[in-house]
Amino acid sequence: MIILGIDPGSINCGFGILQVERRLVVAAGCDVIKVNPSLLLADRLVLIYSKIAEIVAEYKPDIAVVESIFYGKNIKSAFTLGHARGAILLALAQAGVSIVEYSPREIKKSVVGNGSATKEQIFFMVQKILKLSQSPKNYDAADALAAALCHFNKEKFKWKK
Repeated sequence: MIILGIDPGSINCGFGILQVERRLVVAAGCDVIKVNPSLLLADRLVLIYSKIAEIVAEYKPDIAVVESIFYGKNIKSAFTLGHARGAILLALAQAGVSIVEYSPREIKKSVVGNGSATKEQIFFMVQKILKLSQSPKNYDAADALAAALCHFNKEKFKWKK
């Protein structure tokens, strides 16, 4: 089974891939889709959509885990993030990939044990749990792997041997 984790963003969109066999993670990797912030929002969304579609075509995930929107004080940022999530969800749905969503708190609690964990704690735990030979490129990539790990942790005992 291949799990694609996505940390949505309109400028930095993290993605992480877990390959799972017999309830064990056998491979993991992550990266970031970097989008030029000077582009118009519509152009950024097209780029995000296209890159997610490429990732899906290359890795053929069985399921995608997308972090849900958190409620912050900046309404404009929340709307922009919502647009990015829409482009991501559309690319996944058009490819026929099953989608699950977890809140940032659920992901943090699953990976770190604390729903209020910092980005640094998530980064550290993802690297430690997965025994990565290279650190994730940045916090967005680590957050995407954390989303995939969250789903793995919730589902691993339901999967057949």
